[in-house]
Amino acid sequence: MIPLDVFGSESVAADLLEQVRWRNGVTCPRCRSDLTVKNGSYGHFQRYLCKNCDRTFNDKTGTIFAHSKIALGKWLFSIYAFLRFNTSLRQLQLEIDVQYKTIYKRVERFTKALDAPSLDLVGPIEIDEVYVSAGMKGRERDRPSRSRGLSTRGRGSYEQDKPPVFTIVDRGTGNRYVIPAKSADESTVRLLLANREKEPLTVYTDGFRAYDPLAEDDAFDREYVVHGDGEYADEDVHVNTCESHGSLLRPWLSPHRGISKDKLTQYLRAFQLRRKLLRKPGRKALKHAIKATL
Repeated sequence: MIPLDVFGSESVAADLLEQVRWRNGVTCPRCRSDLTVKNGSYGHFQRYLCKNCDRTFNDKTGTIFAHSKIALGKWLFSIYAFLRFNTSLRQLQLEIDVQYKTIYKRVERFTKALDAPSLDLVGPIEIDEVYVSAGMKGRERDRPSRSRGLSTRGRGSYEQDKPPVFTIVDRGTGNRYVIPAKSADESTVRLLLANREKEPLTVYTDGFRAYDPLAEDDAFDREYVVHGDGEYADEDVHVNTCESHGSLLRPWLSPHRGISKDKLTQYLRAFQLRRKLLRKPGRKALKHAIKATL
């Protein structure tokens, strides 16, 4: 159920932020002391006094919502619609009635606040790669028009504006990851698989040559299927879960009408968060999204 009361009432939005931010108790965002007392209010938000550093702060201080004249309810609606419904920034501009530059900066601030995924692989795992269109959007305009070349079939590269994105599925934990890279080669694959709990790590791949060296390394137990030979699954040996997860990535990027390579990581982190919110009801999903930025 969509939490419309949060989006329509600034006091309800402020209460929700207070619940999520201080779920483990109020601490000063400057000196981290828990010697704090309530000290009046700041609009709809509770203000506090830190007895350790003798400075005041409120529920928004030190968050992505600080120093904004736009109502918190509007920002929470933007985050919710962006994640839940994959709403484009142009559409969000119309929905909350703010300038495009403002909504762009705020959504960018939200995606930058998201933590990078931490890979601690248990295994067995699947690994595959997908290539997405990400070019020079938003760069300076005083350069010659580039040849897009995005219709090229097959494997792309970062330089060709078709960077690889690796999808990793850890069957041991159920975790799924999407991680951009500048190249799809052996060194990148080894770097992605570096954090593993035990050796050998069972790795399921397709027949792409970048995975071939894993078969000669005692740290890995590589098994694979060759799609070119019409082989897609051999009992547990397949990358179908990776391909299913990767197939959701292009529709996620599509409404944004082409994104910059520089911003790809941020959009992928938002995609990762969106997948975690998929089965959560509205208010719980919103709380989780707020928590991810704190």
